[in-house]
Amino acid sequence: MESALVARDHTGVQDFVLLEHYLDEDAFIDNLRKRFKEQLIYTYIGTVVVSVNPYRKISIYGKDSMDEYRGINFYELPPHIFAIADTAYHAMKNEGRDQCVLISGESGAGKTEASKYILQYLAQCSGHVGAVDRVKERLLLSNPVLEAFGNARTNRNDNSSRFGKYMDIEFDYKGAPVGGHIQNYLLEKSRVVHQASGERNFHIFYQLLQSGNAELLSTLKLNSDPNTYRYLSQGECSHVSELDDQKSFGVVQKALKVLGFASDEVESLWRTVGGIIHLGNLAYDQDPQGLARFNDLKDLELAAELFQISRDVLQKALTHRLIEARGEKLMSPLSLEQAVYAQDAFAKSIYERLFQWLVQRLNASLEKKESTRNTVMGLLDIYGFEIFKANGFEQFCINYCNEKLQQLHIEL
Repeated sequence: MESALVARDHTGVQDFVLLEHYLDEDAFIDNLRKRFKEQLIYTYIGTVVVSVNPYRKISIYGKDSMDEYRGINFYELPPHIFAIADTAYHAMKNEGRDQCVLISGESGAGKTEASKYILQYLAQCSGHVGAVDRVKERLLLSNPVLEAFGNARTNRNDNSSRFGKYMDIEFDYKGAPVGGHIQNYLLEKSRVVHQASGERNFHIFYQLLQSGNAELLSTLKLNSDPNTYRYLSQGECSHVSELDDQKSFGVVQKALKVLGFASDEVESLWRTVGGIIHLGNLAYDQDPQGLARFNDLKDLELAAELFQISRDVLQKALTHRLIEARGEKLMSPLSLEQAVYAQDAFAKSIYERLFQWLVQRLNASLEKKESTRNTVMGLLDIYGFEIFKANGFEQFCINYCNEKLQQLHIEL
């Protein structure tokens, strides 16, 4: 007897290769529309799966669905991302060949969720031995940590990846995961200091403030209202009903513990995030010569304390620049505009280095313990193509990367 999913999949054509007018764009879109109305969000183009984001939870990703797609022929069941994951996994396991799954699309298309479902499927279909389960747990828990520090709410997506991620998952000859490695690309560090209307900074800032941990906030000299901090309130969208920042912070805390972060490392992490928040509230004015000076040292002192540096050193770094000429070094004072620019550049640089350190620390936790030859499953998730009213160099690099990925899909 047919399952409900198989029965509904008779709607439209499940593989665009079989579409009668396959060169007609209207026919292509019409087929997607027919299937989407029946809650069929996946359609094949040969061995490529096209996904339409339903922007709601649908019940096709549970353990029963994973078991249904495990070990079956690619075209035996309706199109699904699990079929892609299963085909790649068994090709790697049976043929001993490295595999890679590429996920591309515009912003809000569902790429981040797709990469998580693939990871969950690989964890479910591989072995269940003690050491293997520990590796799988760490691979899965790396996701909420990276999402907290690398994702943000945008006008198109409540959980938009603002960095590119390539994850290598290493498997032994039995098909069990033994380690992993993460490489990150193009972190949108400009978001740290500026957000467009309706958007937020990276999740972790709001998660920290909404953590419900009064002792931690007191240590960092922070309050729970994001609107009191310039770096967190420019988009006028501090609270999003679909996001539970307090719950997410608890998940991040648990993940850091399981991933082996020491208590002093976690403390340094929160101090750095708190210091960046205080940096955004620095207040300047001009002296009679038009040079920048602080009119309130409170937030400067707080930021310096959290960064564990001298207040005078931080003050000088933000109001002066070092000029080297003919072997001589001179400190030149900055104008008000230059000082604000220096402050923002400093905050962006700190956050970028924090993110790089976090990825390196995750890699150390995921590193395989033995030096045996293994096969690799690569998973690429890069944030999507977007065009804004004002597009910076960061966005140019992101869009260029997406165009190159699209060309790769066409060539394959």
